[in-house]
Amino acid sequence: MDVASNAVFWQEKWERGETGFHEAGANPLLTRHIAALDLSAGARIFVPLCGMSQDMVWLAGQGYRVIGCELSDIAVGCFFDNLGVTPDVVQVGALRRFSAGGICIFAGNIFDLTPDVLGPVEAIYDRAALIALPEDLRRVYVTHLLALTGPVSELLVTLAYDQSCLKGPPFSVDEAFVREVYGEAYEIRRLENREVEGGLKGRCPASESVWQFSPLPARS
Repeated sequence: MDVASNAVFWQEKWERGETGFHEAGANPLLTRHIAALDLSAGARIFVPLCGMSQDMVWLAGQGYRVIGCELSDIAVGCFFDNLGVTPDVVQVGALRRFSAGGICIFAGNIFDLTPDVLGPVEAIYDRAALIALPEDLRRVYVTHLLALTGPVSELLVTLAYDQSCLKGPPFSVDEAFVREVYGEAYEIRRLENREVEGGLKGRCPASESVWQFSPLPARS
């Protein structure tokens, strides 16, 4: 699947209201392990493919500055509606920047986001981006993400399951893939692995892992 086809796929999911992946509260893996990144107060955290995730609300409540990027205007609109605020909206190149309540979300395709538009960030929190993409686009995404932010501290959440059981998304991402695509830039440590209660979509056993990425020293 190419970038354009993937964008159409997700736009149509939001239009049809197929948002079973949305969690009503902050993900426990985030709340338990954000301290592992040892971030300073007010650090800027990038949340790629953020949807209308309540993780952003929780992070902002901890005093962090949150920057998301989300393809669907529907998701962005619902997020701020749920907060009960009217965001400021500014066109920035191919994207629109929505800002309110200490949270900024760029609406548009993440592959159109540039380092200058995003600005410097101290960390990345990826719960729903990597696992949302088929393998060929996962590789493109990782390359783009590193170009956007450089190697910065990251928490990554992945799922692992028998891919023949479900077509995806979310897709199964195993440890070998994580280490292959991120290993040259980061020291990688798995902080926790837990079974998905009731199985993935109630249909097959699955486990969820959270990974801590620490930037490796620059090569001389």
